[in-house]
Amino acid sequence: MSTRIPADAGTTSPAVARPPVAPADPAAARAGTSRRRWAWLFALGWIAQVAVRLWLSSGQTVPVATPDESGYLFAARVLTGGPDADMSSGTIYRGGYPLLLTPAFWFGDDPVGVYRGALFINALVSAAMLPLAFLLLRRLRVRRRWSYVFAHVTAMLPSVLFYSAFVLTDAILPLILTGWLLLVHTWLNAPPPADRRSAARLHLAGTGASLLAAYAYACHSRGAILLVVHAALLAAALLLRWRSWRGVSAAALAAAAGTAAATLLNRSLLPHMYPHGDNDLGGNVARRLTSVDGWAWMLSLGTGQVWYQAVATGGMAAVGLVAVAFVAIRPAAAASALSITPGTPGTPGTPGAPGAPGAHASGTSGASGTSGASGRTRALALAVVAIVAGIAFATSAALPVEYRIGNYVYGRYLACITPVLFIAGVAVLLRASQRALLWASAAAVTLTLTAACIVQWYAGDLLTQYTYTAYDFPETAFLTWDWTAFRLWHATLAGLVLLFASVVFVRLRRRGPLLLAVVLAVVAVGMCLTATDRIARPLVRDATAHTDIRPSVDLPAQRSIAIDWNVPWTIRLSHYYWAWWSEGGVFNARWTPPPQNADVVVLAWPKDVPATASWPHGAPPGWRVVDSRRTVEGDWVAWSR
Repeated sequence: MSTRIPADAGTTSPAVARPPVAPADPAAARAGTSRRRWAWLFALGWIAQVAVRLWLSSGQTVPVATPDESGYLFAARVLTGGPDADMSSGTIYRGGYPLLLTPAFWFGDDPVGVYRGALFINALVSAAMLPLAFLLLRRLRVRRRWSYVFAHVTAMLPSVLFYSAFVLTDAILPLILTGWLLLVHTWLNAPPPADRRSAARLHLAGTGASLLAAYAYACHSRGAILLVVHAALLAAALLLRWRSWRGVSAAALAAAAGTAAATLLNRSLLPHMYPHGDNDLGGNVARRLTSVDGWAWMLSLGTGQVWYQAVATGGMAAVGLVAVAFVAIRPAAAASALSITPGTPGTPGTPGAPGAPGAHASGTSGASGTSGASGRTRALALAVVAIVAGIAFATSAALPVEYRIGNYVYGRYLACITPVLFIAGVAVLLRASQRALLWASAAAVTLTLTAACIVQWYAGDLLTQYTYTAYDFPETAFLTWDWTAFRLWHATLAGLVLLFASVVFVRLRRRGPLLLAVVLAVVAVGMCLTATDRIARPLVRDATAHTDIRPSVDLPAQRSIAIDWNVPWTIRLSHYYWAWWSEGGVFNARWTPPPQNADVVVLAWPKDVPATASWPHGAPPGWRVVDSRRTVEGDWVAWSR
């Protein structure tokens, strides 16, 4: 019997041929790991910045930066369908920033809850200064490690951190200005698009910059300066052929549409908050521009604003402003001397691109060549200088005479551009040659001293005779360690000493940049902590003690509150705040009887009379006194039925 044997028995099957497996690219693997590490660093850094802001604002429960905080809160209330608040004869508060605060009214169920919700929104937005500052430092060719470190320092500047603890546009304007500068730099300097994706990114940068400029206009009158500067850059890009007419048209259309929407939004608030008109700041501008005294006022007060930012940043903003001005005048010389000319964004190996390992020469787009790149750099520098000058002098022209020291030296108006100037100053210290650094420092010292002399010459004894408001001077009070009086030359000396120390530290061979970062961070955090403890917290305690009538009146049940015009406006606005969902009206008890159709009436309380005698000619039947206070701000009596 035979056995069948398979044909393939005892043979070896041929191996199946497989393509060779390509070894992993070590460079790509390292790049991926590096991106993940940086993503974690930014996520944790942003969370830390949010936490710092929430902790710093933990004691804020009532608006104290009046009337600004109250105006933005009331505007947000109107936008959510809430009752009106009569702020006639006051400054107009625009609707862009209140629009951002509307979620606080959706979820808050009492005035403190709404206010805390608004500060939470501030914290989330303001902490985004960290990545924006990092990107701007990288555009200025600062090494990645130090860009991250100084981005944290920038995010802790009082102009960014301290004002985020209040319901003010100053909490978001620095981010808008920085983001706009990054986007417009990308749009101007990116190479010609090679495909649809790169073209879309280019259009996105242009339209994004336009929409940010329009949103700034919707938030504050300072945004009008940014909008004008942005329009000038669009015109230059078209005339000098830096961008195609299609790209310019798309950006211009976005700016026009955003501006139109902002105008409609702001006009919609006027009948609800200013039924009897505003304080006509435009009239102030016209009068100042048509008189010699007006020009002296405008130029000297604007110089005082520049002085304040120079001193408040320990000279960094002054160095940055000098460097930017030098770039605007001589961009080629500035590129070689200061080494801070921005690089081209979005190209591998350049500071603007993610994962860029180092510096790269500024690129060109189109047929403009090196001269075109120099022209775009000059245009951006001129734009920054124009924003500084425009805001400083325009706000000074509009400012009414308020008999306070803050008229002559003030920091909030330029706070929106301060981070940009600070970053430019840091880039000079880290990258410039020793000769260029000494030149820039000497020019910054000259600028600061000249500005101080102009302030002293114009204001003179008024710096000691006019009202000192501690809230106006969070940085200089720390530098002089005096929260009761303004000291021009003490603050100037302290700021210049900080600049000298910064220049010395950064030139140390070992850990110079780290020492510079530590010094600047300690000063910035110290300013914010002391301002919170010695300025913000006492204001909250006083405002609550002077105006909180919640224990005396069931405010949620009241539909309207009417307040005598003769009650000081700070108290009047605080009453509007506590009666957060009641319609607020105002009347003048000297000429008009108190409205009896209101649920609560607040009257001025004359001296040497009982509270029950505060109602002119006697209270009607059914009305009774529910609360009364005599305070340093003013005396008042609350009546209800």
